[in-house]
Amino acid sequence: MSDTLSRTPIYDEHVALGGKMVPFAGYEMPVQYPTGITAEHQAVRTAAGLFDASHMGEFLVRGPQALDLIQKVSVNDASVLDVGQCQYTALCLENGGILDDFLVYRMEDRYMLVVNASRREEDWEWITGHAEGMDVELVDLSDGMALLALQGPKAQEILAPMADADLEAVGYYRFTEGTVDGASTIISRTGYTGEDGFELYVPSESAAAVWRKLVEDGAAAGLLPAGLGSRDSLRLEVGFALNGNDLDDEHTPLEAGLGWLVKLGKDDFVARDVLVKQKEDGVPRRLAGIRLTERGFPRPGYPIVFEGADVGVVSSGTVSPSLGYGIALGYVPSELVKADTPLGVRVRDKVIPGVVQRPPFYTEGTVRR
Repeated sequence: MSDTLSRTPIYDEHVALGGKMVPFAGYEMPVQYPTGITAEHQAVRTAAGLFDASHMGEFLVRGPQALDLIQKVSVNDASVLDVGQCQYTALCLENGGILDDFLVYRMEDRYMLVVNASRREEDWEWITGHAEGMDVELVDLSDGMALLALQGPKAQEILAPMADADLEAVGYYRFTEGTVDGASTIISRTGYTGEDGFELYVPSESAAAVWRKLVEDGAAAGLLPAGLGSRDSLRLEVGFALNGNDLDDEHTPLEAGLGWLVKLGKDDFVARDVLVKQKEDGVPRRLAGIRLTERGFPRPGYPIVFEGADVGVVSSGTVSPSLGYGIALGYVPSELVKADTPLGVRVRDKVIPGVVQRPPFYTEGTVRR
């Protein structure tokens, strides 16, 4: 393992649990534990899984023009947020391409932006660049903050005895500030799995103890520590896009199926004119969901085929542990993104037939809406 890779505050816990460590976004992260990816996936669907997401970045934004800055760089409208509410959105480059997707948290006197680890430095430069001349303070909190994701239908049951907050009162995409196992925590009802659950922002120095307590206390309810492998299969089953795979600077939010994020009616923001024009003209390509109708494993990079011709490339793909068949995402010409359009995936020398299906592929999740 390269000495240049960073380690999260949970690293020693992963090693102690037998986690298989791999490079990911500049960090050594567990791809799976001895239980295996499928068991971890099913634990999240039926009970609970605990993920280390401490590689993510957190930026504090405060000051008289904090909201103005966020409105300038975000495609969504943060002005509608109540205190205690968070919002999914995207940073776009001037050409409309997606630099990153991220979350905005509204506190009483500040905002917190949660960004992807692989884009942390670029996001920081982009946001601070647009903050020049504005009365706003920006602080990178990332190194002092850990993020634990407790996901699954039994997440609240497991967390409640450790938390001093009324978890039942925390709605979907809402959060509260309290303590977990005595550690100051932002408790957020969000996640990346399609199941009910919480993301816990805790001080780095408290993270290992909170992790151990959750693993120990949650075991009786069926909780398993879970790695990147199950995180990927879980998010793909419910159609959540992954930055760097399904979202990139070559495609706009409109092409990526995130048009619902783009609030063209608000004041000017980065790439607004580009997105207005693209909406008027129509997008040439769109991110499609594909369900294979015969056995095959649609890995990223495999060609997507329509009537014998390559029309795109799989950006994310797996065999769904919950459903038992291949599922994939990939950009194809917009006219092909219609339910039941026959799209195949070339696996080695054979085209495995499939059809367009609008995600989510898996619809039995317990996530609260």
